[in-house]
Amino acid sequence: MASKHELKRYRTNLAGELDSAALYETLARVEADSKRAAVFSELAASERRHAQLWIDKLQTNGVHVRAHRKSLKTHLLRGLIHTFGPSFVLPTIAAAEYADRDKYANQPDAAHLSAEEQHHAAIVQEVAGEASGASKGAQIANAESWHKGVTSGNDLRAAVLGANDGLVSNFCLIMGVAGAGAANKTILLTGLAGLIAGACSMALGEWLSVTNARELARTQIAKEADEIEHTPDAERHELALIYQAKGIDADEARRVASQIMRDKNKALDTLTREELGLDPAELGGNPWSAGAISFGLFSLGAIFPAAPFLWAHGLAAIIQCVVLAAVGLGAVGIFTSLFNGRGATFSAVRQVLIGLLAAGFTFGAGKLLGVSVS
Repeated sequence: MASKHELKRYRTNLAGELDSAALYETLARVEADSKRAAVFSELAASERRHAQLWIDKLQTNGVHVRAHRKSLKTHLLRGLIHTFGPSFVLPTIAAAEYADRDKYANQPDAAHLSAEEQHHAAIVQEVAGEASGASKGAQIANAESWHKGVTSGNDLRAAVLGANDGLVSNFCLIMGVAGAGAANKTILLTGLAGLIAGACSMALGEWLSVTNARELARTQIAKEADEIEHTPDAERHELALIYQAKGIDADEARRVASQIMRDKNKALDTLTREELGLDPAELGGNPWSAGAISFGLFSLGAIFPAAPFLWAHGLAAIIQCVVLAAVGLGAVGIFTSLFNGRGATFSAVRQVLIGLLAAGFTFGAGKLLGVSVS
């Protein structure tokens, strides 16, 4: 008979495999590309086979296996897939698969599954790269960043954190003014002003960031083109060294570099990607769309604490403000659990507590300043 610890491990593994299968089945149904849909279907079938292993182990030990209840993360991801499409969610799923690729490495009774899980991670990384146009190196770099808890750069993460900025900053601003004993209209005006000012600041900052990145990229590409024109031998040597660093034989690397340098446009494209690490087709994205998205996401978060003052007054408005902000913070915490590797409950509670602590601090500061000023 297996120990309680082993039975718990069996159940955890089973839940993980069934959640993964549900995600891949959803991706397969929604994906418009038939080839990618077939890949997702195969992955789902493989996860179901893995799940059956743990079902068999549990039943062998006399454990009744109940119908699986999908985790909150799985429900959220499936909803996002249906709403925004597979491409929006694939970077998050790929990063999670990459982080979990060795989850069976230290489980002797599941050693044969470890290689399959690593294969799954590689496949999902490849599909995510095809959907986004990213290179294999960029895919792995993004996955490693998620694993290390550093920014992963995917759209979902940026959206959640953008809304969080608006929610926390405006919540703290409103609570500070409320703590000072300001009238309801003053608090509402402050909240709306904070929303507009913060959203404009975020939009301008994002616009400047993307614009500067594009301008720098264009400058670097122009310099690279000038070097190809005036010092082709040096550029040919650099390109050969790049290929040698990738493991290609020196003679073969020089041959490939010479062939590429015969076409200046092809040489520029190759050196832009290989030497500068830039995608000539993207150059950092569209600054206007980036600014508009930042404005909308900040506003979405900032409206939560301000809204109650539109219909309520005094203490009732403050209480509703705290409740709505707490709900928003909890939602942000749940969404961050999709890419931080922690449980949804833990992430939500942590986010709410930190947000309330910050708002409590500004409320107290407002109260002290209000008394001293009066």
